[in-house]
Amino acid sequence: MITLLETHPRPPRVAMFGFEIDPLSLDQAVQQIYEWTTWRSHRSRFVVTPNVDHAVMYQEHAALQAAYAHASLVLADGMPVIAAARLLGLPIPERVAGSDLVPELFERAADHGGLRVFLLGAAPGVATRAATYIEHRWPSVEVVDTYSPPLGFEHDARENETILAKIARARPDVLIVGFGAPKQELWVDAHRDRIEAAVTLCVGATIDFLAGEKRRAPMWMRKTGLEWLHRLLREPKRLFGRYARDAWRFPRLVFHEWHQSRDRRSGEVAQPG
Repeated sequence: MITLLETHPRPPRVAMFGFEIDPLSLDQAVQQIYEWTTWRSHRSRFVVTPNVDHAVMYQEHAALQAAYAHASLVLADGMPVIAAARLLGLPIPERVAGSDLVPELFERAADHGGLRVFLLGAAPGVATRAATYIEHRWPSVEVVDTYSPPLGFEHDARENETILAKIARARPDVLIVGFGAPKQELWVDAHRDRIEAAVTLCVGATIDFLAGEKRRAPMWMRKTGLEWLHRLLREPKRLFGRYARDAWRFPRLVFHEWHQSRDRRSGEVAQPG
């Protein structure tokens, strides 16, 4: 049997902000994930979706840098990231947010013979409500288990063993992790050799959105790059400091990228033929 990767090889990654992004559309990302659920690797492949906050954190976070280096897919989230890519002339086709990727994955489940998922994260009871909603809206998706770890679980070896054992018993096609960044990326990277799921998605608040615990921005705000404003207005105390930091540092990252790309182009022009 010819696999998707053999017939439709992925385009080369694009270097940006110190890490590499897979320049895929939402449709291509979904196809790739389903390919991986069919052909399991010896370890769980995992997907990260960097936005502005991730790009800023990445610069001074060695463990996050290691996690990104090990990720199987790095998909651009956040309209400012897409705008920066276009400014720099980089071929990233569109935004692929985790909160869009997961529902689209579920939409295709019937076409692929169903999908088994495990929901890991969110507050107690939230993942259970999300599971009820998922199975009602997408009958081809089976939520094989859910779990909300206690605070500080990442530092508790026994609790981590409990989580890994639950995943191993359920053996899902896709593990959906919603711890928030960078905790989710660091935890998945640390345990990627033992996670018994074909693919692991690090997708932040997606479980909360599916449960109705949090509301996403209206579509017009998402399309115009204003989803950040919707989230800030709903959670000002939690997000104001982060957004203020990012608003100060992200333009400097973009300018640095632009300056480096200009220097590279100048060097190429100066090269003798």
